[in-house]
Amino acid sequence: MTCRYAARMEKTPRSFIREILRVTESPEIISFAGGLPNPALIRVEEIATAARSVFESGGAAALQYATTEGYLPLREFIADRYRQRLGLEVGPEEILITSGSQQALDLIGKVVLDPGDAVAIERPGYLGAIQALSLYEPHFSPVPLEEDGPDLAALERVLEERDVRLFYGVPNSQNPTGITWSQEKREGVASLLEGTDTLFVEDDAYGELRFAGRPLPPVKTYLPDSTILTGSFSKIAAPGLRVGWICADPAVLERLVVAKQASDLHTSTLDQRILARYLLDTDLDAHVREICRVYGRHSALMAALIDDLFPDGVVRTDPDGGMFLWVTLPPDLSSMTLFERALAERVAILPGLPFYVDGGGERTVRLNFSNADEERITEGMHRLARAIGV
Repeated sequence: MTCRYAARMEKTPRSFIREILRVTESPEIISFAGGLPNPALIRVEEIATAARSVFESGGAAALQYATTEGYLPLREFIADRYRQRLGLEVGPEEILITSGSQQALDLIGKVVLDPGDAVAIERPGYLGAIQALSLYEPHFSPVPLEEDGPDLAALERVLEERDVRLFYGVPNSQNPTGITWSQEKREGVASLLEGTDTLFVEDDAYGELRFAGRPLPPVKTYLPDSTILTGSFSKIAAPGLRVGWICADPAVLERLVVAKQASDLHTSTLDQRILARYLLDTDLDAHVREICRVYGRHSALMAALIDDLFPDGVVRTDPDGGMFLWVTLPPDLSSMTLFERALAERVAILPGLPFYVDGGGERTVRLNFSNADEERITEGMHRLARAIGV
């Protein structure tokens, strides 16, 4: 049988990361290509204890259908944490639990975008968002990133030239670059979007993973009604639970709930209840501090090895949180060439090309420092230096 596919599938790229991960499954390969949390920091026993407690105290309810909005105690926890951490006055009625933050992006695209609508996105931008939003056939308008966030003049030009439906950004420890937007850039973006019909989609998947400097207010602080804020427990609890959320104005959330009902009815009841029990029994602040200490060491080690081992002409970012370093290679070396050489040295990297919706990135590389331990980071960076030709 010949299957006829929707035209939109021709415009939706495959996940470059997932394709690369296929060739990095061998334990001999040290991978800096993915975006995985450190497995040693996932509290397996505590989550297992929470699961047992859920089954013992209400197993039937945990295995039943549930409301689309999500488990109320979990939504209350998220709302309370917003108030405590960021001073955001948010109620549980403004929270929708999703199957990971990737589903959040899909639902937003489904609700907001028609084919041909303009979407502003950071350049380079998160490829998971590029893939999710591409399904809805938008016109991407890239906004270059500077050292402290988006180029405001470029964003202003995009807003003047096009009727931009949404602007997607990652203000904290941006994926792929690791850049954190300054307060000036956060206020500037809010000022440019205020009074327009453009929604700001603020992806805060890495906001809790800050290991240097002070936390900055979210853009939603300055643009409360026109910002959709997304978050995830994948980086601070366990990605396998696939629990994320959307925080938005109730009127917007109502449309997102309808889209989620059509998509999967609701996020796994069992996973939500296990997570809620785990969060109730765990000192999450202490756990996040531990994650930040480890990732801070890993980031500093990788940065120091780049400075010590790599040739002149290699430029890197200096993240204050998150999971990634961004490297720009010398003019005579492409990232795809380095990718092939690195695999021969049994180390995997992620070339930067798929993060650019308009082409480019031929000399850029994203390196993940969260997943490997310090011994493997050290060995992997020596292998990568050999691949570069040092």
